Amino acid sequence: MKKFLIPILLAPGIAFATFEKWTSNDGREAELDLVSVAEVDGEKVGTFRMRNGRAVKIPASKLIEEDAKRLDEWKSAGAAAEEPAEESVFDDILEGNLLRLSGKSLKKCEDATKPEKLYVFYYTASWCPPCQAFTPDLVKWYEENKNDNFELVLITSDRDDDAMEGYAKKAKMPWPQLKLKDAGKFKEEFEHGVKGIPSLIVCELDGTNLGNFRSRLPELAEMVK
Repeated sequence: MKKFLIPILLAPGIAFATFEKWTSNDGREAELDLVSVAEVDGEKVGTFRMRNGRAVKIPASKLIEEDAKRLDEWKSAGAAAEEPAEESVFDDILEGNLLRLSGKSLKKCEDATKPEKLYVFYYTASWCPPCQAFTPDLVKWYEENKNDNFELVLITSDRDDDAMEGYAKKAKMPWPQLKLKDAGKFKEEFEHGVKGIPSLIVCELDGTNLGNFRSRLPELAEMVK
């Protein structure tokens, strides 16, 4: 699929929508989730989320006439339907403390969205050979299944920020991850029964631990639909 998108950072707390096909005025297509619309210099500009969780901004003038009209009409309908995301027991420690790979470095994650149903916590580290083997499969799974129902957050066992960043860069990790300085606090506050890594702990928003899905990715794919 050819791209016609401009990457941006998305503010937290956005409304949820659905992935639909949008077409640029030169015929290129992309499946995107429209999350907000603003007026910039007299033109409607949509903020969209890609399936890998990244955000893009597209002005109406870059879309075909039909899609530009959809963008124009979405504002009132979207605003009326918008509801605040359900709170979770993880909000306090995650909010403002997430990083995401941007280019070749980890930067503050401004486009994280709260999931509607589940958090998936990936306990891992760069020095762990089984983690190195499992991570590419998880990257592929995440990119194929990402939707509003869940978010995956990496909880590191690395010993320094450079190792954490190098691991993310090497594996091209698309998900947010908790800052190293907060990982220990997270593990103390939420005792997820992790006895080894890699572990993939799935939790409901109230903190209920549904188990380790490291070897159950097909089952997890069904759960997050």
